Amino acid sequence: MTDSVISLPIRILVLLLLLVIVAPLAVPMLMAFSDTPFLTFPPQGFTLRWFERVLFGPEAQTSFLFSLQLAFLATITALLLGVPAAAALVRYEFRGRSAIIGLMLSPVIVPLIVTGVALLQMFSSLGWGDTLTQLVIGHAVVCLPYVVRSVTASFVLVNRDLEDAAAVMGAPPHKVLTKIVWPQVRPGILAGAVFSFVVSFDDYPISMWLADGRHFPIPLYLHGLLERSIDPSIAAISTLVILFALLLVVVIEKVFGISIARLAT
Repeated sequence: MTDSVISLPIRILVLLLLLVIVAPLAVPMLMAFSDTPFLTFPPQGFTLRWFERVLFGPEAQTSFLFSLQLAFLATITALLLGVPAAAALVRYEFRGRSAIIGLMLSPVIVPLIVTGVALLQMFSSLGWGDTLTQLVIGHAVVCLPYVVRSVTASFVLVNRDLEDAAAVMGAPPHKVLTKIVWPQVRPGILAGAVFSFVVSFDDYPISMWLADGRHFPIPLYLHGLLERSIDPSIAAISTLVILFALLLVVVIEKVFGISIARLAT
């Protein structure tokens, strides 16, 4: 009896939390189907022309494809730096270890607008003119903490006894890595990759300082639309970005057999 009494308030609380989380996502998704030339809620009528305008507009297509390219390059860079760093931080004790951990996680603490200004000043002082390289480095800096945290958690849970047993049985190091270590750390690496990709794809503060007219990510394109006009095409872009992020997680779950709940832990 007591369990049922307690579970009812918990269920109500969970429903309220879900409502708070889902409502900000559901509102623009509904507004994207409005037949009016301006944003309104609740939506009036039903049309898909705003999605057609976004999907087949050359500016939107260019920004979307560039954001995909940028997020992919930033994710690969963050993985190449973060996975070895996480392995070293977990498996070795050395001087300055805590300082290095704090430095790697600092982009999560420092406001992104400050990070963007600092990167712009650094690139300007170095005389770097390659905008794409600047953006990849800037986004990788922001994505690195997500890779380090998720991969570090996976390496902490690795069973070292299995590695020792495989080595004693004569398995070469590359076999131990691919057959013993990789299956155990794969969820953390994939989680870091997913979070990095989504964070880079949706990043605005870093891109605002480092982008130019030829390298224009989708968040900047969306901000430009808000400055020029307010119509349901803005909601359509937001809806496509939300659906793309959800699709990415679902694909990871289906292809690699890792649940969404496990990615979030």
